[in-house]
Amino acid sequence: MTQAAIDPRAEREAYYRRIGQAHMRPLWEVLGSLVPERPQSPCVPAIWRYEQIRPWLMEAGSMISAKEAVRRVLILENPGLPGSSAITQSLFAGLQLILPGEVAPSHRHTQSALRLIVDGSGAYTAVEGERVTMHPGDFIITASWTWHDHGNPGSRPVVWLDGLDIPIVRFLDCGFAENAHEDSQRVARPEGDALARYGNNLLPIDFEPQSLASPVFAYPYSRTRETLEQLRHNGEPHAVHGYKMQFVNPANGGYPMPSIAAFVQLAPAGFQGIDYRCSDSVVFHCIEGGGTMVVDAERIAFTAKDTLVVPSWRAHRIEAAADSVLFSFSDRPLQRALGVWRERVA
Repeated sequence: MTQAAIDPRAEREAYYRRIGQAHMRPLWEVLGSLVPERPQSPCVPAIWRYEQIRPWLMEAGSMISAKEAVRRVLILENPGLPGSSAITQSLFAGLQLILPGEVAPSHRHTQSALRLIVDGSGAYTAVEGERVTMHPGDFIITASWTWHDHGNPGSRPVVWLDGLDIPIVRFLDCGFAENAHEDSQRVARPEGDALARYGNNLLPIDFEPQSLASPVFAYPYSRTRETLEQLRHNGEPHAVHGYKMQFVNPANGGYPMPSIAAFVQLAPAGFQGIDYRCSDSVVFHCIEGGGTMVVDAERIAFTAKDTLVVPSWRAHRIEAAADSVLFSFSDRPLQRALGVWRERVA
């Protein structure tokens, strides 16, 4: 057989098999997927409707206690990432339930976490010796390696949205966790202490940051809503976002956690946003109102307490049927730290 008669494809395949035995593969066969022209996320747009989920949460409450479960959470798993326990490539989301009289025991872990209170009030989160009472719309963080527990001395079930950087920590293989000896940590400071010390454009004279996360761990919705309403009265909405603000670390003006950004926006009734793309996949939660999230050609209707996700670099816009307040979070801090974050209007 002459050299010309050799099938180059067969020759390459044989070569690939040989080097594969040494755990190697040719870059030229996968370069397009490794270095794409634009993001090609396996995530898909999706919505989780609270009206449908709430009965399942209550059913879980009758099946397993908060203490036995450690955290009684139903994971919101992106349909494009089956088996991953992730809502985006980098973030975890779930809905957590705590019933009257229960305590979710104290622990800490390297993963950073946020809570957005969805339903009910009267429960608390304790972080490093300070408790905060939960109210719908409140934004609460538990920074990496901080002790935290939850309890419900009230009379109503309380549900909140959890957001964590679990996939990021898993990818980096740097996950650690530790359980406390007692279910509830000792209260060392009165409620509201952190907000008073760090949340009023003031800092203690001897303040020395102990971590990259915000020293304020609870952002009350009453303050947030007042701010949004003031912005509405002061001017016209942004063509893309309406009236949108980002939560910050008041000590340095940065993000509340080094791996997760959080935002809140008011889209007035009748607001018709224009198409927007960003490289961070974004998880949205509707606190008030309702409308439609248009993702490319797909129209996703949402109402209060629903959670939805928009994948990276997908054109999306908000159409508000009523005054709507949306909370959102993403991995934008990491993308900006790496210098890879991008956005595009229309």
